[in-house]
Amino acid sequence: MMNAQRTTDYARVERAICFLAERIEEQPKLDEVANAIGLSANRTQRLFKRWAGVSPKRFLEFLTVEHAKELLDQSVNVLDASLAVGLSGPGRLHDHFVKLEAMSPGEFKSEGCGLELVYGVHESPFGRVFLAATGRGICRLAFLGDGTSDGSAECSERAERAEMAQLSRSWPGAEIRRDPGRTGELAGRIFEPRDAPSEILVRVTGTNFQLAVWRALLGIPRGGLVSYEAVARAAGQEGASRAVGSAIGANPVAYLIPCHRVIRKSGAVGQYRWGAERKRALIAWESARGADLSLA
Repeated sequence: MMNAQRTTDYARVERAICFLAERIEEQPKLDEVANAIGLSANRTQRLFKRWAGVSPKRFLEFLTVEHAKELLDQSVNVLDASLAVGLSGPGRLHDHFVKLEAMSPGEFKSEGCGLELVYGVHESPFGRVFLAATGRGICRLAFLGDGTSDGSAECSERAERAEMAQLSRSWPGAEIRRDPGRTGELAGRIFEPRDAPSEILVRVTGTNFQLAVWRALLGIPRGGLVSYEAVARAAGQEGASRAVGSAIGANPVAYLIPCHRVIRKSGAVGQYRWGAERKRALIAWESARGADLSLA
């Protein structure tokens, strides 16, 4: 029952975010937001504060293009500075330290032969997530749906089957089984408070080009935004923004490899494989909780 309520809460917040995003110039009032999602003003206010820690009015500020541009300028400086001193990124600023482990040539050739993968579906502040892991780290994390589904059990099962099929294609030699008991502990740590010490390992497969791009994404601090061009430079692929965009879109681990922090140079949020509204929600959620964009 509690899981169902969390899913319903997120669906309502997502609808409210969509309403706010479409009417930024109008600066909607709380009553207008409440009417849009079918709740009273008081319930809408409480829901937002419980989910995001801020009011809808404050949340709206983080959806504006001007705010995105400001963060874009600041976070590029932080990313460039951290890379210049030989760091993979300003890890001290992250709520988690995430380590990206490329496979050895032998493991890559065997396509996961001998590996055991477990997976499960869990609740998150942004809807259900599909999580798969090996004994060495998370190998797949995906939001189920693009944020426009009806949230029904049938829809969720269909999305889970699609993720399972993709997991099998990525790791054809591995033994894969459903074990939400083992993946649940990992799922519970992903969106924990930023000051909680935690190390989450990520183990992914990809081309050398993709791995370089994904490592560059790990250099973007929590609450920061960068352009596709900046990621291309950080990955050593300046001038290859389109190819970098494709690599970003192929990211198999949502949130932890933060492709949601990459926006267009103009400041527009742009596309996201799990839904543009979910991307806005992720950006605003991180920003609303505060981001220290200075190097430690």
